Amino acid sequence: MRTVDIDFANRRQLARLITQVENDPEAAAAIVRAVWPRTGQARRIGITGPPGSGKSTVVDQIIERARAEGARVAVIAVDPSSPFSGGAILGDRVRMLRHSGDADVFIRSMAARSAVGGLAAATRDAAHLLDAFEFDVILLETVGVGQSELDVMRAADTVVVITVPGLGDSIQMLKAGVLEIADLLVVNKADRPGADETAMHLREMLRMAPPSPGAVGAVGAVSPASAVARSTSQDVERAPVSAVEWSTSQDVERAPASAVAGGHLSQAWNVAWEIPVLKTVATDGTGIDALWQTIRRHREFLRESGQLGARRRQRVEREVLEKVEQALAAHLRSRLAGQPGLGEILARARAGDLDPHSAARAILDHLLKG
Repeated sequence: MRTVDIDFANRRQLARLITQVENDPEAAAAIVRAVWPRTGQARRIGITGPPGSGKSTVVDQIIERARAEGARVAVIAVDPSSPFSGGAILGDRVRMLRHSGDADVFIRSMAARSAVGGLAAATRDAAHLLDAFEFDVILLETVGVGQSELDVMRAADTVVVITVPGLGDSIQMLKAGVLEIADLLVVNKADRPGADETAMHLREMLRMAPPSPGAVGAVGAVSPASAVARSTSQDVERAPVSAVEWSTSQDVERAPASAVAGGHLSQAWNVAWEIPVLKTVATDGTGIDALWQTIRRHREFLRESGQLGARRRQRVEREVLEKVEQALAAHLRSRLAGQPGLGEILARARAGDLDPHSAARAILDHLLKG
């Protein structure tokens, strides 16, 4: 088994290790194995939203607030990939340059590449590394397009979704499901016309949003003896997504896997936290203090309610299953390349003689018999 010697005081080695994590899956496995016992202390905060919403400027301001409290801060900014080189076409040195001389701030751009969602496939491993190198706050900034928000949800303890006034696609994106992952909603560039209306629309969406399908399934998965209760009618009115809640923090700790949507506790189990809608002007710092304090308050809520541990356990479980799926997919591809019988099934599918479902079933039958 491959081993790695790591000097956790060596910043240059950290940068090299992240590069290995990005480019070499075998090295990534050895690196994460080496650092794993040191992980679990950092606050992981996801920052997502549509292009043009000012995410990087918000991140820059959050760095300043966290550093003022003495926290060591790391940023992973996931950039769009170059279609030719696969590299990040935006750079961390373009943003946040004023922090470049701070030894307790580490900023790294990573390419989204072909990862499903906006977070690069290696982002979680890089976050583990930063955690092990004793950064107190890890900020994960996504591309903010497509389904990248789902990756933020799986990698972060707290998810901040940013929008701006006058960007119709932004609200449509929230309606399409991003709302389900948000712990905080931020209307940035709030000095623009329409900021109050945008905030009002978001609050109305929170008030009217139906229970998520995952939440309904979670309720059905809980035994009749479990302490799942409806909130009061007053709580229902305030509920961000659903008025169903675990009655005690111990119940949250025992939340079944079905109560978690995508590695993030579904809002049906999160009713005690009323999702705030905040307004900021990140370019001059307006509203950033309130945003940072709300992020901190959410962290305390997660810890006191028991949801922090539940979210992290589910995150690890999902990460394990994803890596199993990746390994199985790689194994399957090698089997397909090495067995003529399987190649013939694919050839028949390509020729139109077999539909995809029948071809897949034939391949599975062949593999299971082998």
